[in-house]
Amino acid sequence: MQGPRPVVLSGPSGAGKSTLLKKLLKDYENLFGFSVSHTTRQPRPGEVNGKDYHFVTREEMQKEIDAGEFIEHAEFSGNMYGTSKGAVQAVQAQNQICVLDIDIQGVKNIKRTDLNPIYISVQPPSIDILEKRLRDRKTETEESLLKRLNAARVDLELSKEPGLFDLVIINDDLEKAYSELKEILLEEIKKTQESRKS
Repeated sequence: MQGPRPVVLSGPSGAGKSTLLKKLLKDYENLFGFSVSHTTRQPRPGEVNGKDYHFVTREEMQKEIDAGEFIEHAEFSGNMYGTSKGAVQAVQAQNQICVLDIDIQGVKNIKRTDLNPIYISVQPPSIDILEKRLRDRKTETEESLLKRLNAARVDLELSKEPGLFDLVIINDDLEKAYSELKEILLEEIKKTQESRKS
């Protein structure tokens, strides 16, 4: 794959990935890009095909998966989701660092590809703090909250596997977490900035 090394960000819901990403995108406006995932679910109102997701049929998606066109894919609540090689290449072609927000299962799948990204796990200081953050969002039903917490416990357990991540960020202090994130990405950021000048 040509272009800057992609970045895989993983970690449970509520660990602070989105907040860290927002800061990164604000500081380095055009250097980072997101790959557009594929899904077999129906578009929600206002979602644009090719921008929010590539909306495809199950048959189309399965065909491409079988052909080895996907870096990772998973099934949630009866719908398929996945990241295609083409989606990542489209970001790299813009000379941008492709950011992939992926669950732990996806991380393990990517390890089997030739993507060679930087693997980063963002984790909460504890499950209790995570629960408080999720409750404060007030976006969850009790049932979905418990599901997320359960998934988080599994996620944190699996992410202890040695060598799975290049960096584990314990996000108890946003500024500190952000400077750790920037530090590991600095080399890639500089390279991308340089190659834009030439």
